[in-house]
Amino acid sequence: MDLRAQPAVVVGGKKGRCNVARFRLQSSMVIGAVKLKPGTVIVESAAAGQAGDYVWAALSSTTVGPHMVPLDGAATTMKNASPFAGAVLPCSIDGANSVS
Repeated sequence: MDLRAQPAVVVGGKKGRCNVARFRLQSSMVIGAVKLKPGTVIVESAAAGQAGDYVWAALSSTTVGPHMVPLDGAATTMKNASPFAGAVLPCSIDGANSVS
């Protein structure tokens, strides 16, 4: 079963552009051999990514962490389906979480 969010929301009224999940990290995170810094934006598809975003094809409600802040509706839906739904996140990145 594919658990990745499959949103069908059209962005900006243009056909063919779907809203894909984007998250911002509040603390560092390791994916495979890559260490991501706090503030990094993670997307599930290169189609939704912007310059500097990290594309993680395995991003789904089962891989969402408690330190990931949803940046759009698809990401909010994905986070709400995760074990960390309702997790309280800090408003800023500081202290130990700011060190990568």
